[in-house]
Amino acid sequence: MQKLVVIGAGMASGRVLEHLFETDPDAYQVTLFNAEPRGNYNRIMLSPVLSGEKSYEEIVIHDDAWYVRHNVICRFGERVLEVDRARKVVVGPKGEIAYDKLLIATGSVPFIVPVDGHKLPGVISYRDLDDTNAMVEAAGVPGARAVVIGGGLLGLEAAAGLRLRGMEVTVVHLAGHLMERQLDEAAGYLLSKDLERRGIAVITRASTKAIVGTERVEGVQLEDGTLLPADLVVMAVGIRPAADLAKQSGLDVGRAVRVNAQMQTSDPDIYAVGECVEFEGTLFGLVAPLYDQAKVVAKSLLGEADAFAVKELSTKLKVTGCDLFSAGSFADGAGREDIVLRDPARGIYKRLVIEDDRLVGAVMYGDTSDSNWFFGLIRDGVKIADMRDTLIFGPSFQGGTPLDPMAAVAALPDEAEICGCNGVCKGTITAAIAAKGLTSLDDVRAHTKASASCGSCTGLVEQIMQISLGDSYTAAAVQPICSCTTLGHDDVRRLIKAKSLKTIPQVMQELEWKTSCGCAKCRPALNYYLVCDWPDEYADDYQSRFVNERIHANIQKDGTYSVVPRMWGGVTSSSELRAIADVVDKFAIPAVKVTGGQRIDMLGIKKEDLPAVWADLGKAGFVSGQAYAKGLRTVKTCVGTDWCRFGTQDSTGLGIRIEKFMWGSWTPAKLKMAVSGCPRNCAEATCKDIGVICVDSGYEIHFAGAAGLDIKGTEVLGLVKSEDEALEHIVALTQMYREQGRYLERIYKWAKRIGLAEIRQQIMEDHDKRRAYYDRFVFSQKFAQVDPWSERVSGKDKHEFRPMAELDITQAAE
Repeated sequence: MQKLVVIGAGMASGRVLEHLFETDPDAYQVTLFNAEPRGNYNRIMLSPVLSGEKSYEEIVIHDDAWYVRHNVICRFGERVLEVDRARKVVVGPKGEIAYDKLLIATGSVPFIVPVDGHKLPGVISYRDLDDTNAMVEAAGVPGARAVVIGGGLLGLEAAAGLRLRGMEVTVVHLAGHLMERQLDEAAGYLLSKDLERRGIAVITRASTKAIVGTERVEGVQLEDGTLLPADLVVMAVGIRPAADLAKQSGLDVGRAVRVNAQMQTSDPDIYAVGECVEFEGTLFGLVAPLYDQAKVVAKSLLGEADAFAVKELSTKLKVTGCDLFSAGSFADGAGREDIVLRDPARGIYKRLVIEDDRLVGAVMYGDTSDSNWFFGLIRDGVKIADMRDTLIFGPSFQGGTPLDPMAAVAALPDEAEICGCNGVCKGTITAAIAAKGLTSLDDVRAHTKASASCGSCTGLVEQIMQISLGDSYTAAAVQPICSCTTLGHDDVRRLIKAKSLKTIPQVMQELEWKTSCGCAKCRPALNYYLVCDWPDEYADDYQSRFVNERIHANIQKDGTYSVVPRMWGGVTSSSELRAIADVVDKFAIPAVKVTGGQRIDMLGIKKEDLPAVWADLGKAGFVSGQAYAKGLRTVKTCVGTDWCRFGTQDSTGLGIRIEKFMWGSWTPAKLKMAVSGCPRNCAEATCKDIGVICVDSGYEIHFAGAAGLDIKGTEVLGLVKSEDEALEHIVALTQMYREQGRYLERIYKWAKRIGLAEIRQQIMEDHDKRRAYYDRFVFSQKFAQVDPWSERVSGKDKHEFRPMAELDITQAAE
């Protein structure tokens, strides 16, 4: 097996490794150096991490388990010192390693304006996770102010993220308008106005003279004498290829590392890819050409013929919720004419540049829905004379009669890139839909990654699904929670965290709810999301709970109620049974039933008798079984090693331990568990939301079963050796479900949407992530484990036994 050494663990080299391992996983033993102390993550999505909309874990492309699975030797946190081409070795701080082939993927480094004070603490660039974390820390200081130098895409994303974090932000830009490389002056003006409406100050035609401060940054002084106070200065004025190592190694270097069409450097055993590359005088910064390069590198390493070529590029961007698109050349010139559409009321601007009867450039702001069609005209050099009069209105108005709006998407070739963040082409999506029977957007995201990052290509992905599936698919990028909003569950959850919204009125105000108080669909969902996200700060709103959760008992068809005391693990005693019998006799309860979860249900109790029933049961040591809750209901057990001659572990003890540890926790939907002491599975653990099968070697954890309207066996999460490990994994899995599940979404539906592999990776393979989930659950339990029956009896819970007059929320069928 040959040895491949890769320098740089970014998105370009990561895509090379993906192609290699997919085509011939045994071709190379790979060693991967990276100056950062981590592997491949999506740098495009650092902005949502900065704003709080995503966590670092959500943007990781290759986690530790991925590298282990592919036998990659990881030298993270090591900056390569030297490449000795004569001996064919790479030298790092911890020793050298030989190579047969070498891939340089060192990317780029930020340009720092060398003004006075640029080395002061508090002056940072914006290129990697460490920069992002530094900005998050700075934004945590109340009243902190930031100045962002540079009004390009990266600078504006930094400004938007810091503003969402609560900082006062000013953008300083040298040119006359923002993003001058992508936008013309009119579009740049609209972008400035939008940013200012979001509370971000913009100063254009401004040159930085100095950064002032003594021990750390205190402000930015402009050439015109203006002094901008600042606790943080972000330099985002540009990047340059990181080609120093290649130059020191004696490779041919111009502005970057020069390569041929096979991505070989001047040394045929050394390849280069990404932002450090120069090909035919061109440098590259967008992800699409980098992924094209990666495919060529992988084929070249495997001895297959392929060649990289510079293609016409488009830029579809999303800055703080503003849709932008530019492609081709939009500079003024002799022989060129413009077609412009302006709709100031809607904030829409479109400009097309025509030369020699062809579309050569396009700029759009506010509405980019037809951008792929316009880009196709530019890329293919289509003659536009016949559609000249209606060209600005897009494909639907060509030929005198409206065209099928799907025609442009249907005409895209299979190699057309749909998702720029993940480099997914149309053919990959259509092939996955056909081969795997995918029918939902979530399915496509899980299997192809298309639209799974920034989401700007979601509409296009849905159009491809519509073409592939026909009438069986109805495009709906977002299913709103209810008619009160256009936002879906995932967007609401994300924005609650990003904007630190901590009450239902706050959510409705900040997210522009259409009604003043919500409805019976959205209020319970919002109440759950706030309870889950802010357990120590949010006060549970009874008005926003279903009637069963308000009454702490299950309403029956005749208006009476059923009461289920909690029996830990299904175990009871003679004294408990006597107490139940006494309550049944005292209140003339007409029916007593053993439930499928090994509990006793007393049915037909009058509402006015509930407090007295609870009081008597409480004297016997009972707490609420919460049989009405969107939370943990029961943990069913068998007798295990205590009594059964087949038992391999103490299933009863583990079941009781789980239930006592987790009771009182709210979840998106009801949660039922079971622990079986041996593979004979007497507790029926393989049809529960979470189940455990005890085996000789430990505890086999199952999840995502169903035995109601849907019948589904569980999936195996994995095997752990000890009871402590079993508890930790189950708790972490529950917390992951709590944080990602949509309200009323059972765990098996959530698992299908998220992907079983993703859940296994996070819970079974990633120790740090699993422990973080566990710790967050434990923290939330400090505020959850109370018995609502005793609180109602003692008077701590003052809520009345009736629905609020303005909002009658009835129990949803499950």
